[in-house]
Amino acid sequence: MLIPGCTISTFVKFALLPITAVGVRGSKGVAATHTEDLADESGDVAGKARLLTEFASRSAVIWLWVAMIVVYSLAEPGEFFRLSIFQTIFSSQQALVFLTLGLLCTISLGEYVDLSVCSILGLTATMIPVLVVNHGWNTAAACVAAVAAAVVAGAFNGALVVYLGVDVIIVTLGTGTLLLGITLWMSNLGEVVGLSSSFASIDLRDVGGLPISFYYGVALVLIFAYILGYTPLGQHMRFVGASREVARLSGIRVNRIRFGAFVIGALLCGLGGLLATAGIGGFDPNSSQTYLLPTFATVMLGTAVIQPGRFNPIGTFVAIYFLATGILGIELLGTAGWVPDVFYGGALVIAVAIATVVRRRLA
Repeated sequence: MLIPGCTISTFVKFALLPITAVGVRGSKGVAATHTEDLADESGDVAGKARLLTEFASRSAVIWLWVAMIVVYSLAEPGEFFRLSIFQTIFSSQQALVFLTLGLLCTISLGEYVDLSVCSILGLTATMIPVLVVNHGWNTAAACVAAVAAAVVAGAFNGALVVYLGVDVIIVTLGTGTLLLGITLWMSNLGEVVGLSSSFASIDLRDVGGLPISFYYGVALVLIFAYILGYTPLGQHMRFVGASREVARLSGIRVNRIRFGAFVIGALLCGLGGLLATAGIGGFDPNSSQTYLLPTFATVMLGTAVIQPGRFNPIGTFVAIYFLATGILGIELLGTAGWVPDVFYGGALVIAVAIATVVRRRLA
């Protein structure tokens, strides 16, 4: 029934108006939903791209390590890809593991150049055979005295750098040279040997085809990584390394942490020296400085692994065996003895360049 005065065409127009309006609103809603879906999809693609880029940057050195093994295996068929080769690689870097972790203690706080770490290792490694062989000390007592001497050296460095404000390069260069002179005097300028084979077992005892000292290093790396990543002390160390003044204003005891880093770093170097002298039954103090370039090269290269742009123990651990693999493979090809210096030197320059670029991108 029509409303009086309303024509059929007018009635139809008003009757269809709500339906038309609903259709328009529905089409707009579909368009908006489609736009949101496209935005979500593009966001997912961008997120996946970021994840892939992050994964590639974190694991690039590891994949390069795998590629290196493949290349050496093809270049030296039947020579490189053997169990004995990998046992050699993972059995020969224990002292370097402790040295690099000792350096990480201070370098994580912004004390970038501790040049005394190798001399501290040499002091401990020389004192033990000198006290035992030349002076008849009990082996355990000699080990305690030698490691204690390393801790004293670290405390001396820390006191001069932290509380007197002397430049870390000057202090550690002087301390390192002083300690090297002391070890040469103690050893009469030569190698001191004669430690018992039973003492060597703390370094060389076989566990699963590798010396037990390898597992010391693994455990130490994991503990260090846990402290840096999951404890208040580790967070404070990161804050101090980023900005001492901001950390101080935040209530962090900056000087105490810096001083403790020098002491703990020296302790780790001393333990590395203990393992070095136990493994070979003695030590030549002239050889301690050969660790300096590998130590800095691996620590810097470690900033390109796992946590790009940051000093981290797991990345350093990977870098140690990455470089050891490269050097051994080149030596098996019959190259001369200068290869390690070239390899470590080149790795140091490349690692510093990579770390600089990564820091700039993150900044």
